Amino acid sequence: MGTSGRQLRSLVTEKGELELSIVQVPIQDPREDEVLVRIDATPINPSDIGLLFGVADMNAARFSGSTESPVVTAPIPEVYRRAMASRQGRSLPVGNEGAGKVIKAGANVSHLLGKTVAMFGGAMYAQYRTLSAADCVELPSGTTAAEGASCFVNPLSALGMIETMRREGHSALVHTAAASNLGQMLCKACLSDNIPLVNIVRSQAQLEILRGIGAQRVCDSSKPGFMDELINMLAETGATLAFDAIGGGKLASQILSAMEAVASRSAKEYTRYGSSIHKQVYIYGGLNSAPTELTRSYGMLWGVGGWLLTPLLEKIGPAETLRLRQRVAKEIKTTFASHYSRVISLAEALTPAAIATYNRRATGEKYLINPGLG
Repeated sequence: MGTSGRQLRSLVTEKGELELSIVQVPIQDPREDEVLVRIDATPINPSDIGLLFGVADMNAARFSGSTESPVVTAPIPEVYRRAMASRQGRSLPVGNEGAGKVIKAGANVSHLLGKTVAMFGGAMYAQYRTLSAADCVELPSGTTAAEGASCFVNPLSALGMIETMRREGHSALVHTAAASNLGQMLCKACLSDNIPLVNIVRSQAQLEILRGIGAQRVCDSSKPGFMDELINMLAETGATLAFDAIGGGKLASQILSAMEAVASRSAKEYTRYGSSIHKQVYIYGGLNSAPTELTRSYGMLWGVGGWLLTPLLEKIGPAETLRLRQRVAKEIKTTFASHYSRVISLAEALTPAAIATYNRRATGEKYLINPGLG
């Protein structure tokens, strides 16, 4: 194993450029409540790409270094440099989650030695990671690191959306970019829990993916009759809460308008303030980086806000978070199974072809890094 391992880093330089590289970092022995894990699988999630690339112009990236130790340099547009000032000169590790084998364990957690665990806590694009055992979940026997690598971000986000729905008094959900790995998990969880779900996709191929796993309501936003179809599905479900992965453009506003159209059907008389039903859209992603456009045609009882998993977990507390994590581990090969289009090494993650593919964040093109390759 040696005394150091390779780790992928993201740096904003004083020149106003982004620099990505692979460096050697010391391997730290675990303390009493910690484990040292050899990372065998770690996914590239949209949230990881946000830290990896920031607001740099990756279309203008320059590639140098060697095959084993590549360096990627990309300019940061002048308009965004002030927002990135806090990152200047700081070499940051990347990778929210991963999975691998425990190769050393502290005295208080020795039972994990030799076990395959899933982890959450950052710095996962590396060969080794020392972290608290509390940030790990022991995977069921027979579960591989690749199967457990996406055990936190997407599964807990799906369950967190359902938890938010229940806590805020809603009874059904709407989800956009619904054929993604997260979307498929949410669909399966809602089917299992008998929660009405309206899935919004952007192509016929994505619609077929969801139909294939049993989705009952899927509408394609690229089709001319999208709004009529959405209104009908909202009427069937009574959904007044949506989670939007797109962010930019008109979709959030269209969802609110459709919710208001349904609510107005049962109104006994007209009021210029709209229906008395609160309608909420939470934006949790940015697949479209354009501004969010709101055309206020849905009365006065509505909300558009941001949603993140970590604040929700802090709000519900350790006991409820543990319950959600245990469900994910139990259903990791079914409800919360992830699918990857390719497995790559740390060095391959910094090649032009790989960056061009996973930076598109397209459905069906999720990459998995195996830091031990190469």
